[in-house]
Amino acid sequence: MADCCSPGAGAREHTKPGLTLPLRAAGGHRNPSTGVVHSGNDAATAGHNDVRIPSGTFAMGDPFGEGYDGDGETPVHEVSVSGFIISATTVTNAEFAAFVDATAHRTESEEFGTSAVFHLAVKAEPRDILNRVNNVPWWLNVRGADWAHPAGPLSHWTDIPDHPVTHVSFNDAMAYCAWAGRRLPTEAEWEYAARGGAAGQRYPWGNELHNDSAEGSARHNCNIWQGEFPVRNDVEDGYLTTAPARSFAPNGYGLYQTSGNVWEWCSDWFLPKYYKTCLTAGTVEDPQGPTIGRGRVMRGGSYLCHDSYCNRYRLAARSSNTPDSASANLGFRTVAL
Repeated sequence: MADCCSPGAGAREHTKPGLTLPLRAAGGHRNPSTGVVHSGNDAATAGHNDVRIPSGTFAMGDPFGEGYDGDGETPVHEVSVSGFIISATTVTNAEFAAFVDATAHRTESEEFGTSAVFHLAVKAEPRDILNRVNNVPWWLNVRGADWAHPAGPLSHWTDIPDHPVTHVSFNDAMAYCAWAGRRLPTEAEWEYAARGGAAGQRYPWGNELHNDSAEGSARHNCNIWQGEFPVRNDVEDGYLTTAPARSFAPNGYGLYQTSGNVWEWCSDWFLPKYYKTCLTAGTVEDPQGPTIGRGRVMRGGSYLCHDSYCNRYRLAARSSNTPDSASANLGFRTVAL
């Protein structure tokens, strides 16, 4: 599903079937992009900043009735979640680089040769800006944009190593997980952890978007859009695009930025009617999501969200995209097996 925050699969001019599988180095190899020689699987070197989430029961869904009808955020339903271990932050550029160095994995954005970059953030020669994306013209299809070049070929991940990796598809995230001995969170696990132990709140920190500071000014709690979308971002929170993965205060469980910054892949298929028609009465235990859907679930919103057009940085908000889609505002965090 494409929306104002996400360019969708139409951002690319080509399609490539199949799953991108992780490559494992049995006897060592040289990474073609960095020239670094690695032997064996370097998954142990990738830090995950893990947080232990206790088992518990929570009310999943939108208690305020302010979600989009097509997203299926209601009815609110009781979910029981077993304890699990999740990364406090989304996977960073530096962590993803360790994976690429160890496996020579090529992301789907690299295979396609293009990816979507927000128009105010592009760093590319004019010849590499191929077109505006249909229906969402603030997204540009940029040749050479990928995880290592998040704003286009004139940018590089080493300038922002502690920022979330972006331009990764669901398939790329799965490949990283297979290498690291991890998995993606289920949608229920994601929302349970994102709420940080607080019940029925709109955001991880409460129900109001801003807190007043001692000086009387609004204190920003997350990285979203300020100003007139899509032509002017006032950058009041300090960031035009991504912020470092540990920016802003963590929630009650110690997770960073479960509202805003980048969308996060979950393992579930996306089916808007799932809450309403597919869940049984009473408490649902460790739901894995539907067996079919029109894409994979994305959660958390991004730096492009604004309540004037895309109020999806709320904890209950849902969206989706096709498994091969990628963009400059889409990343992921992982769960320990």
